[in-house]
Amino acid sequence: MDVDQLAALDRVVREGSFSRAALALGLGQPAVSARIQALEAKVGGLLFHRGRRIALTALGETFLPFARRALEVLREGVGAAQLAQVGQRGRVRLGVLGSLAGGLGGPALARFLPAHPEVHVWMRSGNHEELLEQLLDGLLDLAVITWPCPEPASSAVGAVLLFREPVPLVVHPRHPLARGEADAAAVAALATPLIRLRWWQSHHPVVTALADRAPRAVELPMEAARQLVASGTGAGFFTRTYVADDLARGDLVEVPVRDLPRLHRDAALVRRVRSDLSPAGAALVEALRAQAAALGLLRPGRPAPEARRRAGRARLRKT
Repeated sequence: MDVDQLAALDRVVREGSFSRAALALGLGQPAVSARIQALEAKVGGLLFHRGRRIALTALGETFLPFARRALEVLREGVGAAQLAQVGQRGRVRLGVLGSLAGGLGGPALARFLPAHPEVHVWMRSGNHEELLEQLLDGLLDLAVITWPCPEPASSAVGAVLLFREPVPLVVHPRHPLARGEADAAAVAALATPLIRLRWWQSHHPVVTALADRAPRAVELPMEAARQLVASGTGAGFFTRTYVADDLARGDLVEVPVRDLPRLHRDAALVRRVRSDLSPAGAALVEALRAQAAALGLLRPGRPAPEARRRAGRARLRKT
């Protein structure tokens, strides 16, 4: 049983004759008759009463709705496939570091979803290790993780976009450190406590050394740390994207530390090297690129050659 046979059945019923159905299908009448006979052999009985006028048999009337439903499903499938080829339909599973989910991931989806209403996007936030594991297990198509990625995982993933963001010391406006530029000794003495935050794959050595000098240091999750500092207690180094809204409102302020190097956190949008990026995925990459550019996060440099080659191939398929 094939699509041509089902289409012949539908057309004969609509036209009311084999000859008119053959004309509508651009076939000879013997070809249409052969298709109907082959279909009758499959369903196990006659579908039409033949004569001067044709009419469906009881078997034909029973089978016709299912044949039309099958044709409609196939038409929908073809349409969905055509939309998927241009990135207008499909599924993209995205993982984003928790510190970038609000500033980068959310606004990028706000750009992407209105223009791609038929694409199902599933986004999860987490830490580097969780997202990398899910990517390698095939549970994610794309993930924003800290960069560079250590071996052996680095050989299995390729960077599509590279990001860099500052990690300044942040305090409440009424905190003693908020009076202007400070030095490391003042930060260690006045932070009370100094909050250690793991924005990187491991604690940054500069922050670790500073915490070792402080009379009191605590390690907290990022949201608890933000709430603590916003209440006027403690000081910590935060990725700027994570506290951008607080800084813009004046609820938090940055404190330059003159005798410490300026800290930054590198990240990358990555995918598995041996996987193909769908047109919908390529479109989401462009939305992430636009949002990262707006935030000033795009890092100078180019992704690895293999990732560039595959991303370029996906863009060609899209066009």
